[in-house]
Amino acid sequence: MAAQTTTQVTIIGGSGFVGRYVVRLLAQKGWRIKIACRNPELAGFLQPLGGVGQISSVRANIRDAPSIRAAIKGADAIVNLAGILSPNGAQSFDEVHVEGARRVTEAAKTYEICNFVHVSALGANPASKSRYARSKAMAEAKTIEICPKAVILRPSLIFGEEDEFFNRFASMARTSPMLPAIGSGRSKFQPVYVGDVARAIVAALEGRAVSGATYELGGPDIYRLKELLHMTQKYSGRKPRTFPIPFGLAMLNGAILQMLPGKILTMDQVRLLRDDSVVSQKAQRANLTLEALGITPTNIDAVVPVYLEKYRRKGMYEHYQG
Repeated sequence: MAAQTTTQVTIIGGSGFVGRYVVRLLAQKGWRIKIACRNPELAGFLQPLGGVGQISSVRANIRDAPSIRAAIKGADAIVNLAGILSPNGAQSFDEVHVEGARRVTEAAKTYEICNFVHVSALGANPASKSRYARSKAMAEAKTIEICPKAVILRPSLIFGEEDEFFNRFASMARTSPMLPAIGSGRSKFQPVYVGDVARAIVAALEGRAVSGATYELGGPDIYRLKELLHMTQKYSGRKPRTFPIPFGLAMLNGAILQMLPGKILTMDQVRLLRDDSVVSQKAQRANLTLEALGITPTNIDAVVPVYLEKYRRKGMYEHYQG
């Protein structure tokens, strides 16, 4: 369905990392946007991205079906961005990913909304040892079962100014001469720029994606975890050193750290690192990639150095200060 006939979209989790980029692009294209999130007062920073009344926010909880139905009512399209990296209390993988997808898609079916984009994750696999990856796969299956025309997007590691990967490790590099390379840093990633993910979502909403298809989104290059850690230290002005941690030892660390506030590392995240996060040959052969949506993937070097500069010893613009 083209943007000319689809005018209002509800974005579940629209105030998050990816959501803010999607909101900006859709606002520029004239869409009316409803941001559904648990704390709508915290989404106020997005309203200046559009004209008066173009962007609104509403309180909705992915675990509460009535609030989801209320947020979706009147929409012509839906984007489901709800997701968590680790469980916290009632926010479990099953409740947020699987049951959450069911609630959203059932609401979409109730209001006969066919223009639906579900954002999953590269590596979603029902046979994975990681609960995160299994729940993502189950959420995809539930979405397609209820909304067969939905478009599934599976991004690899997402990078951007507010990301939780490069920023986290750059912050760690401030106080530590070495960064932990779980599994000796052999895991492969194909990092994709958040702006490109947002453009893929908009492309799907505008009807440039195959209905019912699953797209795998990756950047132009594949890196091992160790390489990404070296890159982080380089761009934050630190020496590229890593400390290899075997998976067995990492599991023991995760068992302890997952019980602490902030959950720096969990056992499930260690399990997830055993699988690579790269675009499959199957997706490439089927032409279900970023390039197929008319998007040229952005290189890490064009973005990451800019926002990691603030982690240098003398802060931003260190190279001007000498």
